[in-house]
Amino acid sequence: MITVIMFIGAIAFFVSIMFAPNMRTRWILGLITGLIFVGSTVIITANFHDHWGMKRITTTKTQKIYSASSQMQLILYQPVGTSGKDNVYIYQTKPRQKTPQHTQANEFTTNRLVWTDSDQATLTVKETRWRFKNDFYKVLFAGSKMDGKLVSRTNTFRYPKTFVKISVKQAQALKKQAQALKSPATQAQLKAQAAAYVTAKVQAAKQQNPDLTEAQLQKLTQQAQQEYQAQMIKKMMAAK
Repeated sequence: MITVIMFIGAIAFFVSIMFAPNMRTRWILGLITGLIFVGSTVIITANFHDHWGMKRITTTKTQKIYSASSQMQLILYQPVGTSGKDNVYIYQTKPRQKTPQHTQANEFTTNRLVWTDSDQATLTVKETRWRFKNDFYKVLFAGSKMDGKLVSRTNTFRYPKTFVKISVKQAQALKKQAQALKSPATQAQLKAQAAAYVTAKVQAAKQQNPDLTEAQLQKLTQQAQQEYQAQMIKKMMAAK
């Protein structure tokens, strides 16, 4: 609305200066329309530059996320720049997803990576945006595209310690290495090593706590399998 008022003020100022019947009327109308034009211009500038009529609103949302790979627990990222602060992280919001999602690469977004003892990865998105203080300002600045303007965004990833952080380039190399391990003899050897690792972990846990329930043993088995997989990925990355 304020933009419309500004244009009306500009046109009215021109008309009053050019077509007023006498000098007195010209001065009065010119002053009024000029003030309308200048005032609306100042208000638009104040809204655009200083966010006049607006306030900061912060929202926080946490959701479960999954590895971008359906076979391995990976924290996949695409390097951006040299500092690592602007890296783009790739993830899924469902266990099976055709097109993975990724973080934003802009000056308003910061990514944080936190390791946890949980068995579920999560993403917490904290956003601060400009919003109009009330309906009056919303109507006044309708069409300005200032409502919802992003101030800052922090993506906090919380991953289990069994996840392995690798770049897209490393993941491509890892895929090639995995292809070379698909022979029946190699697969049998890897399965035997994995079974031995898991058995040793579970037996050690049983010795420390003989009263473990079946559910606890299943969870320990799953964690041991994930730990072994993470170790294998790290070994393959180191051997490339």
